[in-house]
Amino acid sequence: MPGVPHLLLLLVWLGFASAFFIGGKARPAGKTVVSAPRAKWGILFQGVAFAMVWMRRPSTPLKADIPVAALAIALSIGVASALCALYAKRHLGKQWRINAALLADHDLVMSGPYSVVRHPIYAAMAGMLFMTGLIMARWEVLAAAIPIFLIGIEIRVRAEDRLLEDRFGDKFREYKRRVRAYVPYIR
Repeated sequence: MPGVPHLLLLLVWLGFASAFFIGGKARPAGKTVVSAPRAKWGILFQGVAFAMVWMRRPSTPLKADIPVAALAIALSIGVASALCALYAKRHLGKQWRINAALLADHDLVMSGPYSVVRHPIYAAMAGMLFMTGLIMARWEVLAAAIPIFLIGIEIRVRAEDRLLEDRFGDKFREYKRRVRAYVPYIR
């Protein structure tokens, strides 16, 4: 039976998911002009990592002995990640896509969270993975899921950056030089 930590985890996940379904600008009628199908491999790796931290054998009870400090850290990371995703999605507006793709009238968004990292939604997803792993998974599982997730992020970042560089040229290259991909000051 789920305890308070698991219910709080689900509430944070609902907040994260709401970022993509509530508010923001409506998607335009225009079609995608260019996409990067290879980025779907990144989605697959990320999905595997999330499945790893969520899944457990039916005979395995839910973790009930989560230290209060670990729970507070996990939930803080999760709430910050959900807010980051909401803020990033609002800045992208009609341009948000699950798949890497550009519209004919695509803008290079460099404001808000995009002034801190180029891919804040991926940073938020990493935070959600970490929160979920701390609450749901054994440490060995979380430790195995993190590199798989990072492979997925790297695939997606490289595909999206290639699209943006092809479209925006020097403007994007300068932005890429100034702003890290998904971890401020590091990557």
